[in-house]
Amino acid sequence: MRDIKSLTAALEELAAKPLESVSVIDFMDLVIELAYVTKASDIHLEPGDNAVRMRFRTDGLLRDILDKKLISRALHQEVISRIKVMSGLRTDEHFLPQDGRLRVRLKEAGEIDVRVSIMPTYHGENAIMRVLAETQNFGLKDLGYVAEDLEKVMKAIRKPYGMILANGPTGSGKTTTLYTILKELHKPEISIVTIEDPIEYSLEGTTQIQVDMQTGLTFANGLRSILRQDPNIIMVGEIRDSDTASIAVNAALTGHLVLSTLHTNDAATTFPRLIDMGVPPFLVASTVNIAMGQRLVRKLCQKCKKERTLTDKELKSLLEIAPKQTTIKTKVFFSPSGCDACGGTGFESRIGIREVLEVSDEIRQLIVSRASAQDIKVAAVRGGMLTMFADGMQKAAQGLTTIEEILRIIHE
Repeated sequence: MRDIKSLTAALEELAAKPLESVSVIDFMDLVIELAYVTKASDIHLEPGDNAVRMRFRTDGLLRDILDKKLISRALHQEVISRIKVMSGLRTDEHFLPQDGRLRVRLKEAGEIDVRVSIMPTYHGENAIMRVLAETQNFGLKDLGYVAEDLEKVMKAIRKPYGMILANGPTGSGKTTTLYTILKELHKPEISIVTIEDPIEYSLEGTTQIQVDMQTGLTFANGLRSILRQDPNIIMVGEIRDSDTASIAVNAALTGHLVLSTLHTNDAATTFPRLIDMGVPPFLVASTVNIAMGQRLVRKLCQKCKKERTLTDKELKSLLEIAPKQTTIKTKVFFSPSGCDACGGTGFESRIGIREVLEVSDEIRQLIVSRASAQDIKVAAVRGGMLTMFADGMQKAAQGLTTIEEILRIIHE
């Protein structure tokens, strides 16, 4: 496979040619190959007044790929048409949003799934393409769990019923976590059904259902129907409303293992959120096996990272903004430097920082008594839970990330 410099040069050369001599097919193949090689999660094509901006989201941050002047408005229209053809969307529709997906085969990487979103804007159609290639190769051990947390997750997924919930903001890797668990659970004798909006990855041997609001196929309606399909394991893309929450909890109570996600800041907030959605506290307490909180932080380039020792003043300042009861056992951390291997950024890919809250008898009593998320968190930490901040600081001390990354991602 070609390297970043040669791919970028080929893309710039193609974009600089007169429109009539540009192969849009070659152009899009180059864009997707470059995104794959740079490990970008998203490709942004954003039309402006006179030109079009192309950006890749790499390690959570957007950066420009080509000079804005290189992609003309005319080339942009051709590119949008090509994307629509590849993803089976309507080429004659320019005023309504469209969503689709496409699959590209690269010689050395195999097939790459790309999720497409086209949105009409003032200056033309905006295209966002999410590259879904790398995640399919993950195993649970690759997700960055500490040994104790990995054991809690393995224990929870071995249970034939109950709920496993992954929590965090958009883009924190929740779906990746759930799919990795599904891959671990996948066996010929087990029926797995998922309902998602949208379907993120194609998982062989499972039944995957796409939510469709136009036909009335909502999470809640789909989940009711799934229960009549004799599944062992159900994955619900997201619990958004009281109906979905109620059906999911009842499914977990009646002998199904239910995996889902919630948009909460940490693991402990899971329980008050479900109760706020109208699920009775005793049902929440008896069905949730584990709640996981997670974020993604940039991982330091292991070839050029450099050691740094915190001064007493820096350590004091860090402890002041850290959560209460936080202990920092070392002054030695690491910082980015930049080299050819990481493109001068000092970082390569991302790593998860996580917390896994196992529902113990004490936690159950707190849930039933409608205790606050803070009280539940304090009890969980007392019972041995490693918080996301503590996990992040451990990874920073190991040279996997930086203190600045932890503080950037976690707003305690």
